[in-house]
Amino acid sequence: MTNMMSMMRAMALGTVILATAAAVAPPFAGPAAAAATGVEAVVNGSAITSGDVARRAAFLKLQRTKSTRDIARQQLIDETLKRSEIARQRMSVSTADVDASYARFAASNKMTTDQLNKILDQAGVGSDHFKQYIAVQMSWPRVVNARYGNGPGGKSLVERMQESGGQKPSTTEYFLQQVIFVVPEKRRNAILGKRQAEAEASRSKYPGCDDAKIFAATMHDVSIKELGRVLAPQLPEDWKPLIEKAQGNTTGTRVTPRGVEYLGICKKREVNDDMAAEMVFRAEELGKSGGEKDDSNSQKYLDELRSKAQIVNR
Repeated sequence: MTNMMSMMRAMALGTVILATAAAVAPPFAGPAAAAATGVEAVVNGSAITSGDVARRAAFLKLQRTKSTRDIARQQLIDETLKRSEIARQRMSVSTADVDASYARFAASNKMTTDQLNKILDQAGVGSDHFKQYIAVQMSWPRVVNARYGNGPGGKSLVERMQESGGQKPSTTEYFLQQVIFVVPEKRRNAILGKRQAEAEASRSKYPGCDDAKIFAATMHDVSIKELGRVLAPQLPEDWKPLIEKAQGNTTGTRVTPRGVEYLGICKKREVNDDMAAEMVFRAEELGKSGGEKDDSNSQKYLDELRSKAQIVNR
């Protein structure tokens, strides 16, 4: 289930981080990189240009994941294979579906689509690249499910709603913030216990998300990371129990490789918009079929496409 859930978080949680990072991080690729048009790979006759690779590398950096041109190129090769198969099977989501998802993402981050367009352009990613990514992430599970028979795959939201009595399922929407008491690795054994005590003591003084950065500045080596909107089916497994048990506006603390952390819960409410419904249905499908099987089938399908493809790296 890990790979599938991380794929869904890439469109929701990961891209929320993308937007906040874009506001504070220097652009990875400027106009010159985006304008580059040299061909770096050809997949079954479809060219991947150096501009495409630069945009994906910038996108990866904004998601705060490892970003190299080789990683970016390989992602684009895989997506080209998926996109071709999606088209062949006629299972692509509509342009309206993608635009609606893009608009929801902008709204969930308190932006207009024009403001989101500007952020992506300044970061060297561009709205078209992001929308193409969204389209593949929304469409590929349909193809995999239709191929391997995992639950009601390939069905539209409307069809699944009809099967559920015409009602959109609801889920809990969280807006989250991560509070990190940093513990350097070389001093971990010496100060971890002290940092745990400091983190626990700070929870009762946590002022809420709006003033968290001012709050963090009053303490030593404490950082704040905005996570934005996260739906209940997307909650990371290592945080989920703490979030669900939380009393007040913070979770309990956890020791992580970075130090000692807890989450601030900025807002919590029940929602039943289209994205929430898709997440609930998807979680139900994973529960019925088994996440590991689903991930395995996705990778098996991609490996099969890759083995039959003509891929030329330049």
